[in-house]
Amino acid sequence: MIPRQLTAPAASLLLLFASTSLLRAQAPAAELVSVAKIWDQAPHSSATDITRYQNLFYCCFREAESATKGDGTIRLLVSANGKTWVEQTTVSEPGTDLRDPKIIVTPDEKRLYLLCEGVSPTQGRQPRYATTMDGKVWTPLQKLLAKGDWLWRATINPADKRFYGASFNIHPSSGGPAPEKEFSLKTYTSVDGSVWQLSSIMQVPGQPGETTLRFLKDGSALALVSRQGADRKGVIGRAQPPYREWTWAATGLPLGGPNFIELPDGKLIAGSRGFGATPGPHMVLFAMTATGMTPLLELPSGGDCSYPGLYWHDDLLHVTYYSSHEGKAAIYYAQVKVK
Repeated sequence: MIPRQLTAPAASLLLLFASTSLLRAQAPAAELVSVAKIWDQAPHSSATDITRYQNLFYCCFREAESATKGDGTIRLLVSANGKTWVEQTTVSEPGTDLRDPKIIVTPDEKRLYLLCEGVSPTQGRQPRYATTMDGKVWTPLQKLLAKGDWLWRATINPADKRFYGASFNIHPSSGGPAPEKEFSLKTYTSVDGSVWQLSSIMQVPGQPGETTLRFLKDGSALALVSRQGADRKGVIGRAQPPYREWTWAATGLPLGGPNFIELPDGKLIAGSRGFGATPGPHMVLFAMTATGMTPLLELPSGGDCSYPGLYWHDDLLHVTYYSSHEGKAAIYYAQVKVK
C-alpha cells in the first residue's frame, strides 16, 4: 500500500514497499564488543562522524552550550586503535554555529575533507568545507552551494571518484526565514569537493531532511532520508547510474541523523535515533535493504542521542555517537561484531 503522504506530486516516481517480515528473516546478528565514553568536556557534545586516515581513527563532533544554543565548534579526536582518544584540533568560525560535521578521505587519499553547516543570525545558513593533509592544520572554511542549503553528508563514488551529497532546503521558494510547507531535496556532485553541481531533484514530499547517500558494489546508489513532515518516517531511495531518477521505499520508522554502510560481504547496516526494546529514543543499529529497515542492536544511550558515524575496520563495525543517558550529552565509541 502506498502511504497517502507519499502520493502526489511524486506518485509517478515513488515505488513503496513494506516487507518487514522478510527483513526480519534476512537480518544479520550483531554483538556489542565494547563501548566507552570518549569525550564529555563541553556542556553539550553531539553529531559525530568517524573515518580512518594515515593509520589513525578520526572522530569529529559539535561542541556548544546546548543542542540549539551557542556558536558550535567542531572538535576532532584521534586514536590508533579506539582504546585511547586524544584531542587533535578544533575548527570554528566567529559568530557562526558550526553543525553536523562529517569527515571523509579524498579519493587520492592525500587529504581529509570536513563538511559542516554554518548557521549565523545575520547570514543565515550555508554549508562549509575545509581540508587538511596532517589532521592538525586545516584550510579556512569555505562556503558551498547557496544560502539555505544544507549539504548533510559527502560520499565518494568509487566508480568515478567524485563527491556526491544530498542537500535539503527548508525554505526553497521564499528564501526564509520561516520553514515552508514542503522542503526541497537535491543531489549534487563535485570533482574535488570545492564546487558542486546539481545532479538530481529528489521528489520526496513530507519535508525531507538529513540524507545519507552511499554507492553499492553493484553500482547502484541508495539514499536514506529522514522526514520532518507528514508521518515523520524515513524513506529509502534507489537509483542507477547516472543517478538522476530515484524510486522510493517507506521504512515505516522515524529517523534522526541517519547513516548506513555496506559491509564487505554486502550486508547493509544503518544507524539512527530510533526506538528499540526499551522506552524512549536510543542509538539503534538496523539491518537495512533497499526496501526497508529492522532494528538490530540498541547501544547504551537515551534522551538526546544518536547521529552516528560508521566505519568498518579489522572485521568490526566502529560506531561513534552521542547520548545524554549519563547526564549531559557526551560522545561514545563502540565496537560491534556483525555476523
